[in-house]
Amino acid sequence: MRLLFSLYATRAGGLLLALLLSCMTLAAGVALFGVSGWFLTGAALATSAMTFNLFGPSAMVRGFSFLRIVSRYGERLAGHATTFKILSDIRVRVFSRLIPLVPLKAAAHRTGDFVARLTADVETLDMMFLQVVAPVATAILGALGLGLFLWLVLPEALPVALVGFGLTTLFVPLMIGLAGRHTGAATVRTAADLRVAVLDGIDGHADLVTLGAVDGARRTVDDAAAALRRTRLRQSWRIAFGPAFVVLGTGVTAIATLFVGLPVLEQGRVTGPVLVGALLAVMAVFEVAGPILRGAGRLGAASAAAGRVQSLVDMQPGIVDPANPVAIPPTGDITFEKVGFTYGRDQSILAGLNLTLHPGERIAILGESGSGKSTLLGLLLRLMDVDSGRIQIGGIDIRRLAQTDLHGHVALLSQDAPVFIGTIRDNLRIADPAADDAMLHIVLEKARLDDFVRALPQGLDTWLGESGETLSAGQARRLCLARTLLSPAPVLLLDEPTAGLDRPTEAEFLADLLAVTTGRTLILATHAAIPPGAVDRIYRLEGGVLTPVG
Repeated sequence: MRLLFSLYATRAGGLLLALLLSCMTLAAGVALFGVSGWFLTGAALATSAMTFNLFGPSAMVRGFSFLRIVSRYGERLAGHATTFKILSDIRVRVFSRLIPLVPLKAAAHRTGDFVARLTADVETLDMMFLQVVAPVATAILGALGLGLFLWLVLPEALPVALVGFGLTTLFVPLMIGLAGRHTGAATVRTAADLRVAVLDGIDGHADLVTLGAVDGARRTVDDAAAALRRTRLRQSWRIAFGPAFVVLGTGVTAIATLFVGLPVLEQGRVTGPVLVGALLAVMAVFEVAGPILRGAGRLGAASAAAGRVQSLVDMQPGIVDPANPVAIPPTGDITFEKVGFTYGRDQSILAGLNLTLHPGERIAILGESGSGKSTLLGLLLRLMDVDSGRIQIGGIDIRRLAQTDLHGHVALLSQDAPVFIGTIRDNLRIADPAADDAMLHIVLEKARLDDFVRALPQGLDTWLGESGETLSAGQARRLCLARTLLSPAPVLLLDEPTAGLDRPTEAEFLADLLAVTTGRTLILATHAAIPPGAVDRIYRLEGGVLTPVG
């Protein structure tokens, strides 16, 4: 739970307010029950209204009722508001950790597993404070208050009341929590497996249909759903026992308190109304046991989810900034010197690759799929580090640069560049949040998309569907191109920018692309035919080395 408690520390003010209001609610409830029992019993035993003051106790009942309502409302408001802020903090922290991990998919994880950790696992933690931390803290403080009250009015009942309260609110939930560790972990694991299976099926739907493997994928999802159903059913049984234990613990403790209090009543050391008030106060303090026992049933799942999220937060990215980064040169040659890179242990991609680009020079790199074109661009962006050799900008090894500076100097338009859910303006401003509308229209004009955008009823505020589903493939690529052009980076990397386009659209897009990137250093990795004179040099990447073409 290191992650949770580190975040609790940053939201201590809101959590302490919620805890204070929770204690006030419990105290008001106990006082309300105790005073009501004393009041009703005293009134029933009184021979006349003159022998019992009705006004004082009735005013106290109204006062405690009102205080309980207000404090309960405030507790829920403060507790839930702070909990939502903590969940937001967790998501931000997890997402910030995912950013450097995702380029290599963290080697051992799939996208579906990342999604499960960012969504389901975080959501599992939403009630940890409200159903575990705050109720347990309130119960401990409530036990102290109950002990003080009984010590003053009925000290003989102090041991049995505290033992019954402790067993019901602390010991039994602890046992339920320990017993549910494995079931909770299995629930989180099977829920993640189900999400992975569903997302894999969605992402690979076309391939599954083509290969006739839809039934197999459906069985995988069915098996994962059945496993999740079984583990959640076992978890639900434990949660269902919570109310039963509350009723049992409250009843046994009340009987024990009455058993101890009746002899004291017979001896005249306590009056009947005070005994009834003390008995109801003891029963009322068990109110806090309900949330604790419900939370105990979910504690195993919450602990497992916290562990999965914490492991992701603790995961160290393969690429880290140097301790003392140097400033990136504003201009200078880009050089690859005997660069070698291997995936895994024996899948060599690049072997002694050499390349020099002068500022403003434009080159194209041709090659078959899997030849290493994307790897070469990724190494220049330092999404991964070279195994041998070095890459320099202006004579400085890129491993000596801060990644933020490097990514501000080099911009990438990848073959799977996404269109995000949002407006056209939102998608463009990812490259430059400070860009005004005039600048947005300039880059749209360069990408030959401005006329289309201006013709839309909402223009730049037009909402784009998921993955740009409201755009054609060509329009989506041009929007991504405009976003890349909006970046002030002097070096542009274009990785299969015409992927997914038909031949006429591809030729048109490529001609426009090369025309609007004039003046910037350009590396174009593509399998498409290059228009004559469009670039300064053309290379073919084969066998891990670059060979000039023509």
